[in-house]
Amino acid sequence: MTSAPTLTAQPPLPALPAANRSALADVTQETLALTRRLFLQLARRPTTLVAGVLQPLIWLVLFGALFAKAPEGLLPDGMSYGRFLGAGVIVFTAFSAALNAGLPVMFDREFGFLNRLLVAPLRSRSSIVLASVLYITSLSLVQSLAIMGTAAWLGYGWPGTAGLALVLVTLLLLVFAVTAMSLGLAFALPGHIELIAVIFVANLPLLFASTALAPISFMPTWLGWLAALNPLTFAIEPIRAAYAGHLSLGDVVLIAPYGEITGATCLGVLALLAIGLFLLIRPLLDRKLS
Repeated sequence: MTSAPTLTAQPPLPALPAANRSALADVTQETLALTRRLFLQLARRPTTLVAGVLQPLIWLVLFGALFAKAPEGLLPDGMSYGRFLGAGVIVFTAFSAALNAGLPVMFDREFGFLNRLLVAPLRSRSSIVLASVLYITSLSLVQSLAIMGTAAWLGYGWPGTAGLALVLVTLLLLVFAVTAMSLGLAFALPGHIELIAVIFVANLPLLFASTALAPISFMPTWLGWLAALNPLTFAIEPIRAAYAGHLSLGDVVLIAPYGEITGATCLGVLALLAIGLFLLIRPLLDRKLS
């Protein structure tokens, strides 16, 4: 008579190798880890965040006080200069933060950390770029929201819930475009001195050659054309319309020398600019990160 077979515990199945895991999960993990590193650097050197809020805040207070008695008819719809200036300062804050996006990458290049990342077993080296985009986007939005809150406290208004959504979408499109340009410069230029020089040269001229400080009707013809072609103007005017309560994207937000521009057109231009710049720098990134 044969005995019944005894049941023995089976060993646990071996874990799937890392190569079989989802590529998206790996890239997400790598991106979040690299983004956390950038935020840790920010926490150790918070002056970057403080200066990014303090500088436009000083502009808002000083320029708002300086032109508080601007003559009637200078600004559209009888808008106060503080509310008019607020949209320009919000965009300038996001623009300045995004323009500095290439600096952490440039310093990683110079200190050799980027080379360590390139030899690390990353699932995708695109996570290096994605981490920079995520970090700068978060930083830009935090700084811009701080300026918006300060502007509301100073009595310059608040765009409301729907207006806030329009403001955030506009800022995101601008930040993506400028971040792409800054990252491209970080890989194309030889060092951080050259990158900082480009940032200083581009920052204020682009601000003054926009509608941040004055409407196009107040400018000479040549400057009005420059302002009407400036990407900052296409970001400022929808935000200014949101503060004025004009939330329909079909409304005209800018009367340029070449015609009337609606809010939808402004957002479309910013979206095309962001996509075009990322496509433009992609071959450079592929070559430098290969």
